[in-house]
Amino acid sequence: MIDFEIKSKTQPIGTRKGQTVYFAQPKSQQYFTNKMLIERIVRETSLSEGDVKNALISLSNVVCEAMQLGMSVDLAELGSFRVVVPSKMMDSAAEVTVKDALKTPKIVFTPKQKMRDAANKVELSIDKGSVKSSTGGGTTTEPDEDQTENPLG
Repeated sequence: MIDFEIKSKTQPIGTRKGQTVYFAQPKSQQYFTNKMLIERIVRETSLSEGDVKNALISLSNVVCEAMQLGMSVDLAELGSFRVVVPSKMMDSAAEVTVKDALKTPKIVFTPKQKMRDAANKVELSIDKGSVKSSTGGGTTTEPDEDQTENPLG
């Protein structure tokens, strides 16, 4: 579940300049740590903790090596990684050089359908009991305490 709180801010520019607007912002990001991941895989497989750690380190090394070669990497049911290098628009073909036209490479992850379905099933809630100003203006009421239990554990 992702819990949101309502925030407000005064718009500094645009058609709503000076107007107070309200939006939902996550209260906090919950993390499924590397340790939690390793423990979960150990519980669900016959692998030892060391085997899982080695496999994750090797996976990282192989993916990084493939990325350096400009290859995309398919990670089965998870999705795929690929390197994308945006290009600037230049006035002439002679100006199109690696130094001048190519921007910083970015990594793009494209999830498979199973992961997209999981993301679409996440529970969402908005705490209507508080409104916080994003400019540090205080809280009208105190929000409920976050629930930090591990939903996968």
